[in-house]
Amino acid sequence: MKKNKGYKKIDKILELPEEVYLDIPRITITGFDEIIIENFKGILEYEKFFVRIRSSIGLINISGYNLNLENMTNDDIKVKGKIESIELERTFDEGD
Repeated sequence: MKKNKGYKKIDKILELPEEVYLDIPRITITGFDEIIIENFKGILEYEKFFVRIRSSIGLINISGYNLNLENMTNDDIKVKGKIESIELERTFDEGD
């Protein structure tokens, strides 16, 4: 993803993280028990063993056991449980 020159100026002035103004997901993994995804777009599938989350750049697939969605807001979500794997699927828009 190319960074717009206008964003570079804003970034330097305000010292904002790139994910904030480009709307890209930020994934924080804590051990095998917790994942926090910021800037997500929606939940496509939710089972106790599988969660599929849509983001601006693709799909985030989480597999495991006893998965629960917690602390959900419009912008971020926490997945807790026994996490076995995380898979990122890149999706392309027509303009890419």
